[in-house]
Amino acid sequence: MNGSIRATTLAASLVALLTAVPAFAQIKIGVTVSSTGPAAALGIPEKNTVDLLPREIGGKKVEYLVLDDASDTTTTVTNVRKLISEDKVDAIIGSTTTPNSLAMLSVLGEGRTPAITLASSSRIVEPMDANRAWMFKTPQSDVMMATAIAENMSNAGVKSMAFIGFNNALGEAFYTEVAKYAELKHIAVVANERFSPIDTSVTGQILKIMAAKPDAVVIGASGSPAATPVRTLLERGFKGRIYHNHGVASREFLRVCGKDCDGTFLPTGPVMVASQLPDSSPVKKAAVEFVKRYEAKFGAGNVAAFASYTWDAGLLLQRAVPEALKKAQPGTAEFRSALRDALEAIRESPSTNGIVNMSKSDHLGLDQRARVMVTIKGGEWVYLP
Repeated sequence: MNGSIRATTLAASLVALLTAVPAFAQIKIGVTVSSTGPAAALGIPEKNTVDLLPREIGGKKVEYLVLDDASDTTTTVTNVRKLISEDKVDAIIGSTTTPNSLAMLSVLGEGRTPAITLASSSRIVEPMDANRAWMFKTPQSDVMMATAIAENMSNAGVKSMAFIGFNNALGEAFYTEVAKYAELKHIAVVANERFSPIDTSVTGQILKIMAAKPDAVVIGASGSPAATPVRTLLERGFKGRIYHNHGVASREFLRVCGKDCDGTFLPTGPVMVASQLPDSSPVKKAAVEFVKRYEAKFGAGNVAAFASYTWDAGLLLQRAVPEALKKAQPGTAEFRSALRDALEAIRESPSTNGIVNMSKSDHLGLDQRARVMVTIKGGEWVYLP
């Protein structure tokens, strides 16, 4: 009888010991993207690309836990809290938009979990602080894209511009940068209007812009809603140059905007015109390879810049994870900290959009090689050398 009791006690002790040990067999990557809602045109290709990410890194299996935040900041925060506290993820990819990604910061700092955002604003990673120390970024910042627009306007002889953008953090951040660099190029900003991503009409705002008679209009918006100002400008007879934020670089935007967008301009990542890049481009090889891989699974012509942002996040993790594994094991606070440090240490790493050189103060790591100017012709992106 005593032997039986001892055996039972020993078995129970072994079970307790095994269940108390963290599962080091795999790495967990949480993903929160806007696959529904106003930003779905961005979030869907981001979600699609998760299917292409590696299922093994550094000899460890990788599990991706994908959640939809419905383009909503509150849902994003809920998703991130769940991924960190319940799912015990080692890192997070997302979110899709600037407001959602800004809302994540305090949760990341509290949970001491590294994340790689797919949103554009430099405010997500600057100025560096205790929370932003855990956030990294793959898309080009609005600063880089605003300078490209200002240079193109100046070269085209534009003397005055108007701005219409989202009434959120994306719109405000992009306006700030465009206005600053326009001033440096001696281009006057004669109007500044806002609209909601869910608005179906911007007639009032466009009438004010038309009254100011600008040579060019810059639209600081992303996804399908960015087509509304273009359509209204043409309806009201605008004849000047029209520029987009890089948040429209998707096939869905081209479909929604149709012929109205022909002749408009935007800065975007090299991946959108990969085959048109000169052979001397340092990112052409990586960009072309990704386009082939994405379109083989999701259809010719369907690649979007947003898809490449997820892919580039995967490339960063493939560089950083093996280094982090030298110091700690997945599922631990030590591994998450080591992974953050490894991301900061990435140097001269090619991605589909540029050459990445991270540091403790720079969690983007891209330079001017990471953006090109394109125009839209016949529903296609055309590279402007």
